[in-house]
Amino acid sequence: MRPPKFRKVLVANRGEIAVRVIRALRELGIASVAVYSDTDRDSLAVRMANEAVHLGAAASSESYLAIEKIIGAAQRTGAQAIHPGYGFLSENADFAEACERAGIVFIGPPAAAIRKLGSKTAARRLAIAAGAPVVPGVQKPVLDLDDARHIAAEISYPVILKAAAGGGGKGMRRVNTEGELEAGLRDASSEAERSFKSSEVYIEKLVTKPRHIEIQILGDRDGHVIHLGERECSLQRRHQKVVEECPSPVMLACPELRHAMGEAALRVARAAGYYNAGTCEFLVDEHRNFYFLEMNTRLQVEHPVTELVTGLDLVHWQLRIAAGESLALQQEDIHFRGSAIECRVYAEDPEQNYMPSPGKILGLKEPSGPGIRIDSGVYPGWTVPMDYDPLLAKLAVWAEDRPSAIRRMLRAVREYSVTGIQTNLRLFQEILEDTHFDAGLLHTGFLDEMMARRGRGEEQFEMHDIAAIVAAFHVARQQPQRTAPSAERTSLWRSAGRTEVMR
Repeated sequence: MRPPKFRKVLVANRGEIAVRVIRALRELGIASVAVYSDTDRDSLAVRMANEAVHLGAAASSESYLAIEKIIGAAQRTGAQAIHPGYGFLSENADFAEACERAGIVFIGPPAAAIRKLGSKTAARRLAIAAGAPVVPGVQKPVLDLDDARHIAAEISYPVILKAAAGGGGKGMRRVNTEGELEAGLRDASSEAERSFKSSEVYIEKLVTKPRHIEIQILGDRDGHVIHLGERECSLQRRHQKVVEECPSPVMLACPELRHAMGEAALRVARAAGYYNAGTCEFLVDEHRNFYFLEMNTRLQVEHPVTELVTGLDLVHWQLRIAAGESLALQQEDIHFRGSAIECRVYAEDPEQNYMPSPGKILGLKEPSGPGIRIDSGVYPGWTVPMDYDPLLAKLAVWAEDRPSAIRRMLRAVREYSVTGIQTNLRLFQEILEDTHFDAGLLHTGFLDEMMARRGRGEEQFEMHDIAAIVAAFHVARQQPQRTAPSAERTSLWRSAGRTEVMR
């Protein structure tokens, strides 16, 4: 295939996903523009890009969420398109529309589809209209406590409160009895307001011990949409995924479930007028009934396992579709080979309630060999900041079957070494050696149960946690304060064919 018609693309993100996109652009012969905050001045993405534009202070509102600054950076550098990565502005319909007004291609779905699917309650109504099964609950935000009591009594306890405008476990509370409802509603609404600028929450029936399984879709502007199979994302801590795999162990035992869930995802995508890459998330109960949860209108963190099993490059296809190409793949062209597992390597300490561990990486030894893939955004000497999500890298492996993939990942985790900060690498070794994981007995409460079996249930937030926070802030304050260089300063990397553009 010919490369897309873009000559230059701006990557409106940071960390490993920015590096991932820049590498794809290199492969396609497209020039890249990185953007960065004060904290990310020396980031790997900035070092790798052909050009880099300083946005502002470390605060996301001054940098990676500053729509006007990002649009301005694209205009000044002559970037024809913007790839948003995931997080930040990737699911922001206003940003997609701002790109369109500026004559810049947004590498993602249309703003109208983002709006239709951005609210969980609106997405739920759309899914119902499209014939996709949903968890029993309501299709609109609750009005007040009395309304919440009426809804919860109707669908029966336990229930779960969820933020209507967001995800990632924020604004989510489990409620087991009516006596817990008032506090749960207050806490969920407050967290939703802080996280998403909307206090609206809705209520669903709690599905006990569900699997969290998602379907990757890909579609073009002509309305042709296919799915690329599933990802098992049940291993989570605080509603955030930690380990993902493809195929799901449940699909190996029940292959017809993949077809049924794939068809449901495609119906939702078509109903929303969706194109580019996206993901429909589902819960699957112990009887293999599945329920639509939400749709993520962007590239997912865990996309490497899909790429390893299907042999497709999702970022390449995102770029091609955004450039106006038709999707030259039919559903029957998608074949699933072998098994892939991904571990999200975080700068955090699982022994201290998953406390973030900022600081300088003194040493880094990454695994290698057959079937190993690392999507990383760090290097020895890089200081992990306090300002952003502490994801360091995604370690993914492929093998001919699940048992072999587990053994390969275990080997890779044992080879992986990071010094100077705490990481969750030891936790992965425990998961991979766990007999329940080996048997594929997965659900969203798996990690808590595993820790309890080992006598290490999640501790309450007490004095040792507070001490860790104080220590982390102290480390951060000891790091030299970095400021953006002046426009006259010569770039350290121009000798490598790179130009730096200042704000």
